[in-house]
Amino acid sequence: MDGVSWHLACVRCGENYPGLELRYRCDCSGTLDVIQDLSKCELTREILDSRMASKNPLDRSGVWRFRELILPLGDEELEKIAAARGEGTTNLYDASTIGTEVGVENLWLKHEGENPTGSFKDRGMTVGITVAKLLGMSAVACASTGNTSASMASYAAISSMDGLIFIPEGKIAFGKLSQALAYGAKTIQIEGDFDDAMALVQEICDSEGIYLLNSINPFRIEGQKAIGYEIMQDLDWQVPDWIVLPGGNLGNNTAVAKGLLELLEIGVIDRLPRIAVVQAAGANPLYTAWSKGTDIQSVKAETIATAIKIGNPVSWRKSMRGITALDGVVTEVTDNQIMDAKALVDSVGIGAEPASCATVAGIKRLVAEGVIGPDEKVVGMLTGNLLKDPDIVVNYHMSELEGIESHRANAPISASANIDDIRRIIRQ
Repeated sequence: MDGVSWHLACVRCGENYPGLELRYRCDCSGTLDVIQDLSKCELTREILDSRMASKNPLDRSGVWRFRELILPLGDEELEKIAAARGEGTTNLYDASTIGTEVGVENLWLKHEGENPTGSFKDRGMTVGITVAKLLGMSAVACASTGNTSASMASYAAISSMDGLIFIPEGKIAFGKLSQALAYGAKTIQIEGDFDDAMALVQEICDSEGIYLLNSINPFRIEGQKAIGYEIMQDLDWQVPDWIVLPGGNLGNNTAVAKGLLELLEIGVIDRLPRIAVVQAAGANPLYTAWSKGTDIQSVKAETIATAIKIGNPVSWRKSMRGITALDGVVTEVTDNQIMDAKALVDSVGIGAEPASCATVAGIKRLVAEGVIGPDEKVVGMLTGNLLKDPDIVVNYHMSELEGIESHRANAPISASANIDDIRRIIRQ
């Protein structure tokens, strides 16, 4: 551990700390970045492309394929310690059919719901758990609205570590809670929302010597950078005009921006895309702060998109920095717009959880406002699998979601066990 080639730096005051010091914040309370010296990085497009034909588990991972930019320990050590289970290498779908409806035909959707536990969280978790092993930790913990808990529980289990999860009571989809329970994590439902759970888990980790794996952990961000790397590789290194993604705790857009800036620095790409972050209107602290030019003010989050139901995002300062660097924008969409966009994504056979589809709703709004041009190339990110929240899917199509008008409902049709009735329904 003495020879690590990176250090931690405070986003707020710039203070530096050793790369493997057990901390998540600066003494000034600012969040931390992992900083590498990339001047000697010799990664090229050719090296990265050649790894896709390899049978080496590190090369086949959509995170560890980019290991020199993620956690540069050297192949021999990583092969012994990396907590990998085939994360990444998700599909980038040609979504021109959807694009026609939202106003931009050159639309692609990167489906992070195809990761092992069904969300993008696996990319950050493989790195976070690997660092926990490096540090000799035996237990890990997180606060979660669902996807983080599922991912952490899985990666802890394959690494023979204890997992501890804090969730808001009654506010987590069973498709996510079932994963945390199945993978053996100790799950504590608390009275309160995600932000209450986040405050508690930080205190517990500090007092009990447990490793914290929320996105305040800078190594989670390092793993999530690989989403941007893989999008570029999927597109044969041709940079799109826009990358659009949902915003909750804001680790994802932070990671993508950081990763793309690094690819530019080492010459693997020759320009940067613009970035757009989409929030739910009921959980919109970044949108409000961005629109007013102020720091984040926490809000009481209320949205059907539970994965982004966060009112006090810990990564907001990093997030704003990345949005600025990529000449980005922030927008918001209503729950009804999210659910209608979800029905559209689902209807073409791709499918995603509600928070994911804020992406498509946001693209539609930004095109209508003239921010995204109809001829531009847009990559939208779908962050979670359709089956993460099946109750919402069924209730939408049954028109039984309170406050939601199901404009694209596809309800089941009741029929008697009579062949003539069945024929009539089919022929209608």
